[in-house]
Amino acid sequence: MLLQLALLPSLVLFIVLWRKDKQDKEPIGLLLKVFFLGALTIISAIALGSLGTNALTMVLDSQSMLFIFIDNFILTALIEEGGKYIVLKKATWKHPAFNYTFDAVVYAVVASLGFATFENILYVFENGVGTAITRAIISVPGHAMDAVFMGFYYGIAKQASVAGDEAGCKKNLVKALIVPTILHGFYDFCLSTPYDIFILIFLIFEIIFTIVTIRKFRKLSREDAPIYNPVGQPGQELDTAVDVTSVSESEDQETNRP
Repeated sequence: MLLQLALLPSLVLFIVLWRKDKQDKEPIGLLLKVFFLGALTIISAIALGSLGTNALTMVLDSQSMLFIFIDNFILTALIEEGGKYIVLKKATWKHPAFNYTFDAVVYAVVASLGFATFENILYVFENGVGTAITRAIISVPGHAMDAVFMGFYYGIAKQASVAGDEAGCKKNLVKALIVPTILHGFYDFCLSTPYDIFILIFLIFEIIFTIVTIRKFRKLSREDAPIYNPVGQPGQELDTAVDVTSVSESEDQETNRP
């Protein structure tokens, strides 16, 4: 019962993601690889987070706002999102299946769901049904929404790389890590502070963030397009167009010869 409740939100979100990837479905083998590698990052997140928190308690009061800020933005959000980002980059960047813009979102969300699923299992088995319901509504979708923004910038970085724009590629790879880290950190920070005002801030943030993310997710799915180099190398889409143009010009020349 608890296992099914822990797995259900990730399964529902994956089905939604799969249905929105309309142009070119990703290989199941690759998605499973990204999912399980994403799940393994929970080990590094727990280990590094615990070490960091223990070290931080030696120099700061655990109830201070500075401690809460560092704990949530760096020792939680940055470590968790950093793990997902590393999985994303190592497993998909050079994979031939990464050939459409929406693919980046698919990979990022799947990596995030891998982490969120196993984290959810731990929390649900420890705290029961109430936690399963709360996390199904807020926490697991929160991980997925952060990943939409990681995938958005990751896809732009891939386009820039293929086009030979290394500066644009590096800039957007940085954004692919930093933006979801800030979103994730702010989410956790609001729920960790002892001041009631932050609960209100969290609720407002969560409503706006959810609306904006859903709209962006749908837009990215709707505008999914092949990734290729505008100059014609090495993108297959433009190479084909160039070949057709060349053939057409050759035929015109043949027709106009005396």
